Amino acid sequence: MANRKLTPVVLCGGSGTRLWPVSRASMPKQFIGLLGERSTFQRTLATFADPALYEDTIVVTNHDYRFTARDQIEAIGARARIVLEPVGRDSAAAVAVATVVALAADPEAIVGVFAADHVIGDAAEFARTCARAVEAAAGGRIVTIGIAPSAPATSYGYIRPGAPVPGVEGARKVERFVEKPDAATAAKYLLDGYLWNSGNFIFDGATMRAELERLAPDVIGPATEAVEGAVSDLGFTVLDDAAFKRARKISIDYAVMEKTDKAAVVPGAFGWSDIGGWSAVWDLSDKDSEGNAVVGRGFVVDGRDNYLRAEEGVVGVIGLDGIAVISTRDAVLVVPKDKADKVKELVERVRASGAAEAGEHREIHRPWGKYLSVDVGDRHQVKRITVKPAGVLSLQKHFHRAEHWVVVKGTAEVTRGAETIVVHETESIYLPIGIVHRMANPGKIPLEIVEVQVGSYLGEDDIVRLEDAYSRT
Repeated sequence: MANRKLTPVVLCGGSGTRLWPVSRASMPKQFIGLLGERSTFQRTLATFADPALYEDTIVVTNHDYRFTARDQIEAIGARARIVLEPVGRDSAAAVAVATVVALAADPEAIVGVFAADHVIGDAAEFARTCARAVEAAAGGRIVTIGIAPSAPATSYGYIRPGAPVPGVEGARKVERFVEKPDAATAAKYLLDGYLWNSGNFIFDGATMRAELERLAPDVIGPATEAVEGAVSDLGFTVLDDAAFKRARKISIDYAVMEKTDKAAVVPGAFGWSDIGGWSAVWDLSDKDSEGNAVVGRGFVVDGRDNYLRAEEGVVGVIGLDGIAVISTRDAVLVVPKDKADKVKELVERVRASGAAEAGEHREIHRPWGKYLSVDVGDRHQVKRITVKPAGVLSLQKHFHRAEHWVVVKGTAEVTRGAETIVVHETESIYLPIGIVHRMANPGKIPLEIVEVQVGSYLGEDDIVRLEDAYSRT
């Protein structure tokens, strides 16, 4: 890359409501294996695995996703520094923070900002595209990666390329950015040589900082203070709360890219998708001879070009073409693929009804593992709990419920009052109301237990944490 390595920044926020009910705020699409075992976040990290081309990745995310992000980074052996935003301030503040962090490590850093929920099909071609962008960035340009349109899409912004950037193959100045068009305008854009705006861009850190200081001082100022006041907690870089909250909430497109005279575009043809909905998932999935893509126990009779995802149970489709059926533990979506852009609207209706399924899964991830709510009644709840090796739940007590734990797999080390008790497979332990208790997994395999709660109130807010290894007290 013109003898300059790229510092990748992966922005890892957002709830991905267009891929509901699989993607929800409690576990959004970037952490889900939509196209195989690895999540899009992990696929993106793997793209930057070559230390000859890339510096260690900077991941910018929020407190809710910090342990999920770290678990997924460790699962693939990637190298990354995780920076935590205390609140969402849109992409300009995230880019500003990443710029400050990168420049602190290397005053001549070339930075690339990429979304965690996009797919890059050809990593080698992507690296070549980045190399051209780095050349342009080293000359003081802020470079957007543009995608040659394959169709007159109305879901993307567009870029009109201008004059060539001297000395950089394929790079052109940006003549203008345009918002998402209607179908007729999009068709015209294709004829006029416009590119899709992928939202991924590469820049010289000093250039971006200077442009932010000129165009958005109310973003870069607080972002700089937030980094300078950051603390390290459990291996995360935690930005200063008060400083970061002062940053103006605005996208990097509006704050800088549409105003700067330094914008350039490098076209890329590396199999890019932002996986913007279920139709895009179908496009990227393996299909049978009838064009049907099936994940899980799904079956199609007399139907073509369908997408079926059965996460639990069996899904059957007869005599239908071009639909998506997504079945999870607690929600089912059926939609024609050409109307999948209305899923976000549907989620808003579900949320307005007060249904927790709009944003929460029944399976909830925690830093120590996860739990699945299996059955809930007026005075009881049954959960299936999985604790990672070396995972430790908080030392806690409840005012309104007793608990009974049955070990199904592994070994539990249980603190109950002044006792420490080792509970093996097929054994159980009872925890009366008010007792101080804690569970840990001292073993080498995941610990699985069935928990039965009984009491007058079973909410998660009836947890009084006394000590916690994950700073949640």
